[in-house]
Amino acid sequence: MGRIELKGGALTAPLPPALVTVGEGEEANVLTVAWTGILATVPPRTYISVRKRRHSHALLTRYGEFVIHLPPTSLVREVDFCGMYTGAKVRKLERCGFTRIPSVTVGAPTIAECPIALECRVREVVEMGSHDVFFADILRVTADERLFDETGKLHIERADLLAYAHGDYYSLGRRLGGFGFSARKKKSGGRRGGDGKK
Repeated sequence: MGRIELKGGALTAPLPPALVTVGEGEEANVLTVAWTGILATVPPRTYISVRKRRHSHALLTRYGEFVIHLPPTSLVREVDFCGMYTGAKVRKLERCGFTRIPSVTVGAPTIAECPIALECRVREVVEMGSHDVFFADILRVTADERLFDETGKLHIERADLLAYAHGDYYSLGRRLGGFGFSARKKKSGGRRGGDGKK
């Protein structure tokens, strides 16, 4: 089977269509960002890429803080709306009916309807062609209590997270395995070894 060549382009999938809050008080805004991810675990660092012409770019530059929200599939219309309209003309937090709650460490609000939120402070801004990349420290993560079991284990599958791939939104599919499952030894259901001994 052959392969078709395409010119170099921004094609990585799936991605989290994150709702990002910026600004404080009456200036607070929300935008949808697909260009985001984890840069390091220790210390925890992330990034978002935002076009200079976006209303939130100035807020990011002024306040130097933001909150990345991982939305559930039930918010797919709101996620799309927040990526289509500018906060310069539309008060998107109110228009979408989002409940704003105070974040723990930053001034930008947390959206209560999103099950997972990462509170971030900008460390550096780097121009990358069409976008500026805001590199940031992850100061705090908050998650809906319904995602935890009685032992305190986080069950991310309970969040029913939304995914984005090449212009379309998707719900995540079935779980195929956990980290490291391919290297684990299979549990023996019968005899051990080949000598007939249990």
